[in-house]
Amino acid sequence: MPTTKNTLQKILFSILLLSAFFSCDSKKEQQPEVATNPNEITYISISHIGGTLGEYRIIKVTRDSVFAEKGATVDRTHEEWASSITAETWTRLISSIQVKDLDHIKSSPSQQSVDGIDETFQIRTPKKAHIFVNSFVDQTHYKQLQEFKEHLDNILPKEYK
Repeated sequence: MPTTKNTLQKILFSILLLSAFFSCDSKKEQQPEVATNPNEITYISISHIGGTLGEYRIIKVTRDSVFAEKGATVDRTHEEWASSITAETWTRLISSIQVKDLDHIKSSPSQQSVDGIDETFQIRTPKKAHIFVNSFVDQTHYKQLQEFKEHLDNILPKEYK
């Protein structure tokens, strides 16, 4: 009996030791490269969602690409478009946006409850994500977002403007 007990302990100890050995990974995972400037814009999206037909248009812009989608829920239509952009185009797109002023932009109540369309901006930096709904009412600070939209319209196909 003591031999069986001793053998069982050895087997359990070996299994425990092997599982601990294989669960330890000697390689450290590489961390994704973080932007050096915490106030650098890394992503911007603008969406128009709502209306009586459940229409939507969403545009997402990163430093190397633009992705746009649009459709309507009432007739279940959906279209997408994507394109790469150059560093110069990215710089031109974000040139009007002053990160230090983003905290001052004011949002307004949603208009979807009365079959209106909401315009939503999302601007991300490594430090913070800024989200604005119907900020066009804030005439003092909205100008930089309006200028971004005008630059964006220059690169979008006409059906996504």
